Formats: sequence, C-alpha cells, structure tokens
Amino acid sequence: MNKAFVKETDDEDDSDLALPAIPAGTKNYITPEGHKRLKDELLHLIDTERPEVVRIVSWAASNGDRSENGDYIYGKRRLREIDRRIRFLTKRLDIAEVVDPSVHHGSNQVYFGATVLYENQAGEEHTITIVGIDEFDPLNGRISWISPVARALTKAREGDSVVLHTPSGVDELVILEVQYPAP
Repeated sequence: MNKAFVKETDDEDDSDLALPAIPAGTKNYITPEGHKRLKDELLHLIDTERPEVVRIVSWAASNGDRSENGDYIYGKRRLREIDRRIRFLTKRLDIAEVVDPSVHHGSNQVYFGATVLYENQAGEEHTITIVGIDEFDPLNGRISWISPVARALTKAREGDSVVLHTPSGVDELVILEVQYPAP
C-alpha cells in the first residue's frame, strides 16, 4: 500500500513539551512549592479535566458519524494532549528531588532556592530566585539552577564578585544580598 494513503497519527512523544530536558547525570531538584504545583496540576488533569473530556467524547461518539463530528475529533485530540501531559508530569514527579531552601535560612551563601540581589557591571540591580527546571519563570525573576547566572552565583557569598560569561562578553556580578524563606 502506498504511504500517501496511510493516516498519520497525531501522537507525539514527550520531547515536544515546553519544559527543558534535564541534563544527563543531574538530579531534578525542585522546591516544595514547585513540587506541590506539579502534583496539583497532575491531580486536576486526572480527577477533573480528563473525565470531562472523556464524557464529551463518549457523547459525541454516540451521535453517529465520527468522521465529520467536530466534538469527537477535537475531544480525541484534547484527550491525547491531556494523556501526554499526565505522562510527562508523572515522569517528572517520579524523579523529582525536593529540596527545601529554608534549611539555609540566615545563610549569606548562595544555594538552590536562594533569592539573590546582585549588581552587574553596568550598575543595574537584579533580583532572582534559583529554582528547579520545572518551575523557572524568567519574567518573574525565577531562574533555573542550571542557568549560567545561577551557576555563576552558586556557592558565592554576599559581597563576592563572580564572573559571568555571556555571548556579548564577560560580565562581573557583585552579590548584594542573599535571602532564604523562613522555616
């Protein structure tokens, strides 16, 4: 049979998801808040969203001709998306290593979970929080622990200067303040 007449599947692997892959040989560090958020999303998909889509698809399938039934076609597509996200979240939560940053409360050294105020060579101050790969949000100052800025700052202390290599050259960052959440 000619391949031109074979229907291609809409199923995709988990590699197309928005979150970055975990570098080989590293752990999936995550804050307790990030772990809770992922777990809540997983439970919402399993307990609420998926059963509702299954109900719609069942109703649409009972209406007869499925080839031109938009509710059925789009419902099945949404069901595949939900199942793919459930698989992804399950895998990420299985390998997650929850790290509570509050154990460093009072420390002036930068570790995972620290909120750091630093100044670059241009005199601009930036506040960032070092979080897990699954919880980064750069627009809100939450950067992944594997990012170049986080790697440059990690293990430095308040008052230290660190070197950050960027595509536009070398930048020097001065750590002004390090904070951790209270236990």
